[in-house]
Amino acid sequence: MPPPIQPNPENNRLTEHYARRKNWMKWGPYLSERQWGTVREDYSARGEVWTYFKHDHARSRAYRWGEDGIAGICDRYCRVCFGVAMWNGKDSIIKERLFGLTGKEGNHGEDVKELYYYLDNTPTHSYMKHLYKYPQTAFPYEDLLGTNAKLGYGDEEYEILDTGVFDDNRYFDIFTEYAKSSEEDILIKITVHNRAKEKADLTLLPTLWLRNLWSFGLMDKKPNIQLKEKKVTFDRAEITHSETGTYHLYFETPRRYLFTDNESNKERLFGIENASIFVKDAINDAVVNQDYELVEQRSEGTKFSPMYTLELEGGQSVEIRLRLSNNGKLSDPLEDDFDQVFLQRIQEADQFYDNFILSKANDDLRNIQRQAYAGMLWTKQYYNYDVNRWLEGDPATLAPPTDRKRGRNHKWTNLVNEDIISMPDKWEYPWYAAWDLAFHCVPLAHLDVNFAKKQLLLFLKEWYLSPKGQLPAYEWKFEDVNPPVHAWACLQVYRIEQKVAGVSDVNFLKMAFHKLLINFTWWVNQKDHNDNNIFEGGFLGMDNIGVFDRSMDIPNGGALEQADGTSWMAMYSLNMLDMALEIAQTDPTYEDVATKFLEHFVYIAQSLNSISKDFPGAWDEEEGFFYDMLVLDHQFIPLKIRSLVGLTTLFASLLLEKERLAKVPKFTRRLKWFRDYRKEHHNFLVIEELEEGEDLLLSLIPKERLGRLLQALLDEKEFFSDGGIRSLSKIHEEQPYYINIKGQQFGLKYDPGVSRSGLFGGNSNWRGPIWFPMNYLIIQSLREYDSYYGDRMKVESPTGSGRYVCLSEVADDISARLISLFTKDENKERAVYGDATIYKDNPHFQELVLFYEYFNGDTGEGLGAAHQTGWTGLVAELIYDIYG
Repeated sequence: MPPPIQPNPENNRLTEHYARRKNWMKWGPYLSERQWGTVREDYSARGEVWTYFKHDHARSRAYRWGEDGIAGICDRYCRVCFGVAMWNGKDSIIKERLFGLTGKEGNHGEDVKELYYYLDNTPTHSYMKHLYKYPQTAFPYEDLLGTNAKLGYGDEEYEILDTGVFDDNRYFDIFTEYAKSSEEDILIKITVHNRAKEKADLTLLPTLWLRNLWSFGLMDKKPNIQLKEKKVTFDRAEITHSETGTYHLYFETPRRYLFTDNESNKERLFGIENASIFVKDAINDAVVNQDYELVEQRSEGTKFSPMYTLELEGGQSVEIRLRLSNNGKLSDPLEDDFDQVFLQRIQEADQFYDNFILSKANDDLRNIQRQAYAGMLWTKQYYNYDVNRWLEGDPATLAPPTDRKRGRNHKWTNLVNEDIISMPDKWEYPWYAAWDLAFHCVPLAHLDVNFAKKQLLLFLKEWYLSPKGQLPAYEWKFEDVNPPVHAWACLQVYRIEQKVAGVSDVNFLKMAFHKLLINFTWWVNQKDHNDNNIFEGGFLGMDNIGVFDRSMDIPNGGALEQADGTSWMAMYSLNMLDMALEIAQTDPTYEDVATKFLEHFVYIAQSLNSISKDFPGAWDEEEGFFYDMLVLDHQFIPLKIRSLVGLTTLFASLLLEKERLAKVPKFTRRLKWFRDYRKEHHNFLVIEELEEGEDLLLSLIPKERLGRLLQALLDEKEFFSDGGIRSLSKIHEEQPYYINIKGQQFGLKYDPGVSRSGLFGGNSNWRGPIWFPMNYLIIQSLREYDSYYGDRMKVESPTGSGRYVCLSEVADDISARLISLFTKDENKERAVYGDATIYKDNPHFQELVLFYEYFNGDTGEGLGAAHQTGWTGLVAELIYDIYG
């Protein structure tokens, strides 16, 4: 058991914030890393997101719904923004935002082509640290675009390390750190290291800008940044803004003061004359062309960069200091308390993390966990999307094309989002995904349980949840169906708070439960078309797991009875039952609805496991596995793909302890009657008990079937890899699966790494790689089974090894393999980096950790989004569990 949480200054700040005594989270790392190429900024007629607003336009066009930058911060409503820009003297544009390929440009979809790392962060963002690696040679924009354009699905991606721009250490390490002296007094330190042996020059452009709302008719008074005073050791610019109030940027005396406005350069973009010469990209043009006359001729605007020209000898470093504050009368803002505040906040961050990063873990594990937590906090983002206004247009702009009103998301006019949300990845997925967020909230609950609870409740608000009760999936297509894991996440967060803080927030469960009832009803009404308790969830997040697109019409008029859709609903039923019973411990009125969910679960379990004239069951007794069933011309055809689809049946299990049942006597009487009735009528039963009056287990899988399914799960020739559980059995490498449906051939093959199928676009792949969220659910389920069976059920782990262990030890085995993706091996290599030797050989890379979207099923190499700390941040939770 981990030690109790010790009082510390960061926890005190959290208490002050949630008690509304201080607003410690008014400012944070809420700035997106990519606003261009998103649905929100797309006003094309046909939804051509990536081509309508591309990277080449980003420096010149004012955004409508947000802002982006490097290592940036902004206020709660993204009105005032700060980020770091730079120029190496060779690039054709200044580096003020991260570059990557759109879905059409990358051979495996969207793909950021930069090196940056989240090194530290605290829940109130009292201390934050970020690292960006910037080449000293020209950034290889054209090489990355051109080379990747020639690659197909079967080719490896061409990455920035492959271009050679980091060879011989010819790059700058740019560390950006923030420390809050108070809620609205933020100290900023930018440290530039020349990692090369030779001298190198860098133009550093810390940039302050105001989000443009005035051009869209959304502000009456245009805000302003004005240079106010120049002193011997520092200067001050004043921000006047009707919504945020007045702020001041203190900064070391620069070489130049560059002002312009955050206004679109219509001449460059559209060939239309600009109303003013002071446009968004004016600073870029001045620096690249070395012509500063325009941007130095005035001392105010809505975008401002103090410019520092740094000449660094080989190995030298330079520090630049700034301070963003609501206090305009600081006499010595960059010297007086600057170092002391930074030192104090760093010490307090260490003290805060001592509660989670435990003594039994070695330095490598502590570093991995700390960076995982940092990534979870850095990927909070301001997110603004009003679908109705997006469809109709803004007051001061032309109306969008009429075709848009029948296009993407047009049915979601109730959706009005303007919040700080935990994102999967602020570059590759700078928009929320409902099922991703459920997993984010598990590690976040250890850091800031109030934030985790608020995130889960947010998605159940009426301006998120559709009127029919559907959760919005993600910006690209809100009506897609993700696995229903929201109730599970609510229970996880509730129990983490119970365990860590000794608090049982039943009110939180009640607030979630009422809205989840609506969502559960939507599932029952919309996704059980044959009214047989077998669900057709469709997409369910696991993109390429099947032989055809499960969200589209099935070929030749068929229907797909999904083992995983049904399993998810069984899990959802148990989650709702669990939640109702927890609330009923203090409020007996919830006992009735608990019975309702018990019945739902039993009927679903019977449908999945049993054979009847209406449905032959998803279980294959001969092969010991669950399969999807294709219904075509009144025939049932099993799709014998050994994948996570069959393994999701593990997720639906719930231990009912006798002590808990004793506090809900009405429910317990009904449960026993229901059990006895089904026994009497020889119906399928999913209730296991040793004897009357003892603990009960509700499980979708009977014990004998569970044992057989675990044989496949733990077989290293099938699912059990060195880095965790694969999403598709490795047997499909030598035995691809094919099915012919009325002359059409469909099939799949095991792919351990990046997708070789264009079924859902190149960045979608569940045909072999390891995914953390599914592994985490398997681990959780095994622990739940073990809490009932204990030593009464042991299995061989790995299959064929002769080593028999209880299910909690199996959970530990899987956890250890997942953690090993990030830890250094005996050669000081991390599996996550594959063949990239720079992370082993270069001392400035060795302790840096990236948390990828998924991992190669054979080698453990990280793939997909490189900074998806969101659900891969669950590794921090695994370290906590194993070393607690």
